[in-house]
Amino acid sequence: MRKLNKDERGFTLIEMVVVIVLIGLITGGITAAIMQVLTINTRASNHMIAVRQVQQAGKEVSKDALQAQSVNASGSQGFPLTLTWDEWGTNQTHAVNYTLVDMSSGLKQLQRTHTYNGTAQATAPPIVAEYIDPTQTSCSWNNVTLTFTVTATVGTESETRIYEIEPRPGS
Repeated sequence: MRKLNKDERGFTLIEMVVVIVLIGLITGGITAAIMQVLTINTRASNHMIAVRQVQQAGKEVSKDALQAQSVNASGSQGFPLTLTWDEWGTNQTHAVNYTLVDMSSGLKQLQRTHTYNGTAQATAPPIVAEYIDPTQTSCSWNNVTLTFTVTATVGTESETRIYEIEPRPGS
């Protein structure tokens, strides 16, 4: 065996433990920062999806309501919402129904059914928007203005918009 000289000392156990603790702290900090970035990205993505769903619902309902000569917002919280109008200068009648349909998550889909002279214009009702919170979504009609309040919730992020639409005068 070789003898150690005074200048050939290694690391002590305490020095090794301190280095391992420091490496653990640095690794933990980096992991926490990465997790925070991923969480922020997920929340931002969920919020943008909720915003798009609310905007799409408002756009479709507004488009049909502006043409409507008759509005029927009866039922639970104003759904089903029925909007009807005659084409200008003809006897062609349009009727659009908006309904809230269950999703597996407990939220709803806003579906639109369009009939033209009593004939359905699609084989299946198109989905206008998803992730609609039925407890915070409603329609009300006061014979002048249709007020459409819609909330979409994706994950923990929600977006609410209120649309006030004045349909054209009845015929």
